[in-house]
Amino acid sequence: MSEYENPRPHYRLWPPSPETITSLVTIGIAVACIAAGFAYVGGYLTPQRLTQARIIDRFEQINGVHPGFRRNHAKGVCIAGTFDSNGNGTALSTAAVFEKGTTPVTGRFAVAVGKPFVPDNETEVRSMALSFRLRDGEEWRTGMNDIPVFPVRNAQAFYEQMLAARPDPATGKPDPSRMQSFLAAHPETAKALQAIKARPFSTGFANASYNSLDAFRFVNGAGVSTPVRWSMEAVDPFVAEGQAGVNKSSPTDVNYLFDDLIARLAKGSVQWHLVVTIGTSDDATADATVAWPETRTRLTLGTLTIDRIATEAPGNCSDVNFDPLVLPAGIAPSDDPLLSARSATYSNSFRRRAAEAKTPSEVQVPNVTKGASP
Repeated sequence: MSEYENPRPHYRLWPPSPETITSLVTIGIAVACIAAGFAYVGGYLTPQRLTQARIIDRFEQINGVHPGFRRNHAKGVCIAGTFDSNGNGTALSTAAVFEKGTTPVTGRFAVAVGKPFVPDNETEVRSMALSFRLRDGEEWRTGMNDIPVFPVRNAQAFYEQMLAARPDPATGKPDPSRMQSFLAAHPETAKALQAIKARPFSTGFANASYNSLDAFRFVNGAGVSTPVRWSMEAVDPFVAEGQAGVNKSSPTDVNYLFDDLIARLAKGSVQWHLVVTIGTSDDATADATVAWPETRTRLTLGTLTIDRIATEAPGNCSDVNFDPLVLPAGIAPSDDPLLSARSATYSNSFRRRAAEAKTPSEVQVPNVTKGASP
């Protein structure tokens, strides 16, 4: 028989065999599960469930939409420098950043508000966000604030607090009764706010200290996991706001915090000590509203030196999402629910602003510092 006489193989198209039906059903179930998963994460199946998109929506409702800017900590400036480790952290963590030596760092100073052009005197919280660029492509990102504790313990409370603190259009201030109702339902927030208000703010970014607020875990070579919180403690002497001629009620310079930082860096580098507070089994790791006892062991792991500053622009810190769950081996998240909530909302904010055209930042840095831009 020639090759032209060879009969074609027979394919059974209909009715399908039992094996084919089973395969199709399995594939269908898998696709449906994946689709349901995406729908659940997006909140389409449970519209009342709190999602990262709804949190960012609330930021936009309160602050307005400012294309290309972060939905919170919108007003900021880029920084860069180095971290010099003294080697003290290697007993607690295998992270390469704690081995004795120097690690390049980029970062950002900002004020905690969702309006990029707000005067500095209308803000109460300052932040330092850092990205440590470790060897082998590892990275450690951390966002810290100059307050002792966080006002709420989870994302739902944060969402409710934003609404309670929303200014009344008629007065420009929050409705006292609405805030009182929120605090009555969240006594932990009332206590945390007392601690925050009791601590004076510094005159600027350079002499402020910044805290992780959330707890994390250091893991050493033996697999031992230790609860920790960390701080960047300023080397520049602390001066309380109001003691150096700074009057928040009369903002003659709407960018005085940033202008002071630019002027300070023009004179030389600014430093902070990385200090880790070591927790015990008695310390809350899932509640950032609770401060750990001052008697806990504190260990200095090295010195951060910032010597460069630049206006936010494509290619520098403007493109960095300071996700607190970007961690190197040797640093792990704790059970604090705020960590996953922050990670998710930061991601949603980044996706939105990355797709938008951005207007120039309020803070413009003149060419006054030496070295390459951050």
